[in-house]
Order: sequence, then structure tokens, then C-alpha cells
Amino acid sequence: MTSRSDLWASLRAATPARIGLGRRGDAPPLEAMLAFQLAHARARDAVHTPLDVPALAASVRDAIEVCSAALDRATYLRRPDLGRRLDAASRSALAGSAGPEGGWDAVFVIADGLSATGVQQSAVSLLEACRARLIGWSVAPVVIATQARVALGDEIGALLQARLCVMLIGERPGLSVANSLGAYITWDPRIGRRDAERNCVSNIHPDGLSCAAAAERVTWLMTEARRRGLTGVALKRDALAGALPG
Repeated sequence: MTSRSDLWASLRAATPARIGLGRRGDAPPLEAMLAFQLAHARARDAVHTPLDVPALAASVRDAIEVCSAALDRATYLRRPDLGRRLDAASRSALAGSAGPEGGWDAVFVIADGLSATGVQQSAVSLLEACRARLIGWSVAPVVIATQARVALGDEIGALLQARLCVMLIGERPGLSVANSLGAYITWDPRIGRRDAERNCVSNIHPDGLSCAAAAERVTWLMTEARRRGLTGVALKRDALAGALPG
């Protein structure tokens, strides 16, 4: 017969959720409390640690560096709307970056979002895995964006005349994972796009979805987006029907 403690042990092994922690009097055990405090500290660090832009720029080819209209991290956290628009200098720089006649097929944006830690760990590997699968695509220079929200990619894509924008951005950290990366795919990026018009591949980190598996999903969505001329809810229906790889 399985004891109660053994039952909790098997369940804990199957999930990172904090279950069956036990107690010491009216409080959780010391080990569980310290682990919780460590996870909370890692989540806070992920939000506030700045993105190492020079290291990223050195790892990708022909990167363009931009910043949102949020001047600093405190403003970024208080004003999400400013994180969705470029500052004036960045707008001018992108407007002067001419692409091929007819525009680019796609642009990749690497953005700090809410976890620069996740971006630093996984963005370049995911980018390279995607590039290797996009044979025959015209891909714009990589854009590295700071103090960025997902919708910042809409303005970037529009200025570069890209038909598709792929935003690789740090996801909101939690108490189980503080280093997760998300990929948001938007067809015909322009200011005013809604979240329902995007597709997202999330939970990309060393203990979650691998960069290779994520690249398969992202490039499938990109290919289908180009074929159909759309992203978002309409494209997601095929994924729910089992067409999406992985």
C-alpha cells in the first residue's frame, strides 16, 4: 500500500508546481520557504536585469538596435503603451533602412520583454534554427529592441516593409520558470494589430520547449502565414486540428 508521503513524492516528480509541501506548525517547511523566496528573487531579477545588447549584436549578423518610447525600466513597467511604440531616433533609423524592391519576406525582432534572462539564453539559438529552415526567404537584418512589448514589432515590421514579423521576446516570469522565451508571429505588421491577429509559440527554455522544436513550429506558422496571407485565430484552427508539427 502506497503511503501518503510516497504519493506526494510521485506527484511532485511530475510537475514543477508546489504541491504537497507539508508544514511545520502553521508554516511551510524551511526548505520549501527558502525555495519559494529564491524563485521569487529569480523572477524579479529576470524582470529588472538589462538585456546585454552588445553580446546579442555580436552573435547575429547586421543587427539594428532600437528602443521603445519608454525611456527606462521603471517607465516601461508602469506604461505598457510606451513599450509598444518606437522612440523618434529608432523610427528614423528604421525608416532609412531600405530593403529589396517589394520589401522583405520577414523580419526577426529580439526584444527584452519581461525576461532578458530568457532572451539571453535562447533567442540566438532559436533565431539560427529558424534561419536554417527558411530557404528562399528574404529576411531583413535582425532588430534588437529594448524596453519592448510584443506590439513594438508591428511598427518595426511596417517601417521595414516586411510582410511578416517574428518577435522573440522574454515572457513574464513566474515562480516555476523565470527564463522563458516567446515567439509571436504577425502577418502584415502595422500599428493597431490585435493580439487575436498573432500566433504565439511559448514556454521556450532549457527545461521546456527546445529551440529546435520551437523552430519547427515557428517556421511552419511562417510558411502557412505567407501561403494564406494571415496569422492569428484563423491560422490557429489548423494547429488545433493537428496540422502543427510537434
